[in-house]
Amino acid sequence: MTLTFDGLAARARGLVADGRRAVLGITGAPAAGKTTLAEELVAALAPDPPAGLTPGRWVRHVPMDGFHLADVELERLGLRDRKGAPDTFDALGYAALLRRLVQDEDEIVYAPGFERVIEQPIAGAIPIERTARLIITEGNYLLLDAPRWRAVRPLLAEVWYADLDQDTRMDRLIARHIQFGKPEPAAIAWARGTDERNAAVISATRDRADLVIPPTVIHTFGTPPA
Repeated sequence: MTLTFDGLAARARGLVADGRRAVLGITGAPAAGKTTLAEELVAALAPDPPAGLTPGRWVRHVPMDGFHLADVELERLGLRDRKGAPDTFDALGYAALLRRLVQDEDEIVYAPGFERVIEQPIAGAIPIERTARLIITEGNYLLLDAPRWRAVRPLLAEVWYADLDQDTRMDRLIARHIQFGKPEPAAIAWARGTDERNAAVISATRDRADLVIPPTVIHTFGTPPA
């Protein structure tokens, strides 16, 4: 059966068919289309919830990028030139947020966002109300089998892997770095250096995904920011 965006939307909707809250994870290498896919799913699903749920904010997007360590902390740790690597995130804090969301006990939960213009996390930027039944979270390391990240996967109902072809992904990644302020030589060096080392770590987790989304599907929506 051919995988389509409509099929993905139907599968995501089905995760909350019983009314219980579920968290769907989307992972993949930098610039593979994770953020755009999450945003497209929210836009498509919001007006069309499962029976018994109110259209609108029953589905929410909560990116992992809000758990980047701030640059001042990366400087203190000597990790500034590795920004984006697994050890430059608050992985335990991210798992704690997911745990709160899955437990579904609080009337509202605030998640941090990430502002690409300044490349910094922003606390309390994303409100998740009790009405939210489907949470779509996306990030690089959802399937990483490492001590600080291991708690993430059991909290996710499913994890999908965005598998964009290498040439397109690299072009998009370099363009994104330039868009947000890096000179072209620096953008190319970062994409082919730090980002590519991270991509190798992420690609090794591909086989653990519940679903692999091929380039043919990812190419059906716009140039992704992540």
